[in-house]
Amino acid sequence: MRVNNVIAKMKAGEKAYGCSLTFPSTAVVELIGMAGLDHVSFDSEHGPFTPESIDDLCRVADMAGLTPMARVPNIDSSTILRFLDRGIMGITGPHITTGERAQQLADACRYVPQGKRSFGSGRGAYHGDFPSGPEYMEHTNSNILVMAQLEDIEVLDHLDDILAVDRIDLFSSGAQDIAQSMGLQGQPGHPRVKEFEAEVAARVHAAGRQMTSDVIVAAGAARLFLDGVAAFLQASKSA
Repeated sequence: MRVNNVIAKMKAGEKAYGCSLTFPSTAVVELIGMAGLDHVSFDSEHGPFTPESIDDLCRVADMAGLTPMARVPNIDSSTILRFLDRGIMGITGPHITTGERAQQLADACRYVPQGKRSFGSGRGAYHGDFPSGPEYMEHTNSNILVMAQLEDIEVLDHLDDILAVDRIDLFSSGAQDIAQSMGLQGQPGHPRVKEFEAEVAARVHAAGRQMTSDVIVAAGAARLFLDGVAAFLQASKSA
């Protein structure tokens, strides 16, 4: 059964390296695997991903030795289930602002007794072809990574409640939306945004929890291409 490369790296005290996509491309996923990275993440909150494309992307990720993860468009259990049933092994829930929303995210990602995920027989569950249901469910629960994105100013009023929720593995930021929630739209580098991020990270660490940046290093596929082309043109013009 599939093993989550990111979780394996975390247990070994190492960082996991990967790439994020805002568009579906099985060819790019294959190349990410060929490059020797650990994981690939799909931004389905903002990108044009469908259940069918996620199914194909996860299939190629499995073949390429990558752990597929996704930021989901919302934290409804039916939405998250569609991603997990395709084979996604890491879920980032956007706009986690309260303990209730954190609990909703955690419950949707794992089977009983660690959560309330519904059981299905899609490709993520090997099309139902496993010898032991309990063994499959226990293994899958231990290989799902659940990440809560803290990207709203109101998080500060509820952070203790959020951090009290079990089975949230990592917490992440989101400077653009933090800035908007502060009335600082388009200013993700504003000092107030940086102060918010620093306070959240400090409180997460004080609670004995981790930020995604503590264990995951990821680059955007589009940014890698654009930066690569810029470097190529600069080198060619200097030759």
